[in-house]
Amino acid sequence: MDLIVRTEHGAVRGSEDGDVMAFKGIPYAAPLDGPRRFQAPASPPRWDGLRDASAYSASVPQAAMTDALPSCWQPGDSTDCLTVNVWTPDRGGHLPVMVWFHGGGFLGGTASADGFDGATLARGGVVVVTVNYRVGYEGFGWVEDAPANRGILDQLAALRWVRDNIISFGGNPDNVTIFGESAGGVSVATLVAGSGRRGLLRRAIAQSPAAMYVDEDEARKIGELITGHLGVPATTGALAEVPAENLHAAQRHAMAEIERNRAAWTNSLPYGVVLDGEVLSELPWVAMRGGAANGIDVIAGFNRDEATGFTVDLPAEARDVEVLASHLHLPPSTVAEYRSAYPGASDAELHTTLLSDQLFRMPAVWTAEATAAAGGRAFLYEFTWETPQRDGALGATHGLDVPFTFGVHDDPLAVEMLGASPTGFDELSAAMRGAWTSFAATGDPGWPAYRLADRRTRIFDNPISLAPDPISGSRQIWEHRFPELG
Repeated sequence: MDLIVRTEHGAVRGSEDGDVMAFKGIPYAAPLDGPRRFQAPASPPRWDGLRDASAYSASVPQAAMTDALPSCWQPGDSTDCLTVNVWTPDRGGHLPVMVWFHGGGFLGGTASADGFDGATLARGGVVVVTVNYRVGYEGFGWVEDAPANRGILDQLAALRWVRDNIISFGGNPDNVTIFGESAGGVSVATLVAGSGRRGLLRRAIAQSPAAMYVDEDEARKIGELITGHLGVPATTGALAEVPAENLHAAQRHAMAEIERNRAAWTNSLPYGVVLDGEVLSELPWVAMRGGAANGIDVIAGFNRDEATGFTVDLPAEARDVEVLASHLHLPPSTVAEYRSAYPGASDAELHTTLLSDQLFRMPAVWTAEATAAAGGRAFLYEFTWETPQRDGALGATHGLDVPFTFGVHDDPLAVEMLGASPTGFDELSAAMRGAWTSFAATGDPGWPAYRLADRRTRIFDNPISLAPDPISGSRQIWEHRFPELG
């Protein structure tokens, strides 16, 4: 098996993973040294000789996602971290390419997580690429003398690397599908609706795309919460002098302020895609309704119980559905509409349903709906497999679909979400992976396209099924919000 590949910037040597070849830690952009931490990505320097590509690179700077999980980045880690990882079953092929953008709320995450190992997915006849992109302030914080959305600019740079190099790994540069979950789903929707992706992708899969978009004024104000706490101006030169660990620790100050006055802010997290007129001018589903997808096939979907992981441990007084509706600036009639649409549900359960809708379920529906309304090919799914963890209280919670997407259930995070021996995992994972790879190859995931006339939706569970408009109650409550969101 020939494990040496020549890229535009130098040769790399990969490793064998059974019948798949893996090439890890390949730079698509220059190291994040000095002011470059906060600037648009630059081309990586060329290297002489053979670069070892058998191990992942360092992750991008970030804080620990939770107190229970250690950070995948530590001070002193290499700045050469804007990298891609490639799995291919056939270097001599002309295979569909699938490019993954991880989630993490634009606060953290890494392509080197065990759960994103692309070998199993690649065995389905595709070349899989996973991408490190900047998160936190480096990726999405306000900088006066640098472009917004640098994390998205990183993703575009990675897609240009794919276009220019993937043929050497057996991939077809004219048949690229991007896919991602949560913040990765936001990234997918942004790239589809934005103008910078011309010629870089053909299809897209947005798994639980979140409503994480802010205007420039709000992005600036959130930036001031962080840089003001540190006492530095928001310039590339000044920020470059701040150790990354100090900058990421200061995010907690902004998050606390957002929590204290939730109704004053668009999102509950400090970062989102900035509607800057460059990467993106308007909300993606608004742009898609205007035809921005331009012939790109789209799958969008959500998990039935998206918000349970965020609400299951909250005290009862913190699950007030009327307070939540007020914070989200919804009409006073909204809670009554939810009670009517979901008879028998407690107000605490309605709180979780409303939050699920606002964060993920409605953006997924709108993405499919807007693409279809503009005459494009869109497909919608709902993931309803329930995890037995937490005595079943989580149901089909946020992120539960990711292990099924990659066919990996034994990494630490998957075990925490699924349990040690999840019943029916192999069958459902094979169905999802088969749908995704079929879509990447042909544009057909194996179920009917989403049409406004019947809204047929794939239900991923054991067994898989098809249903018309499965969350019609929520969709009808929110449909009048669509024009206002524009």
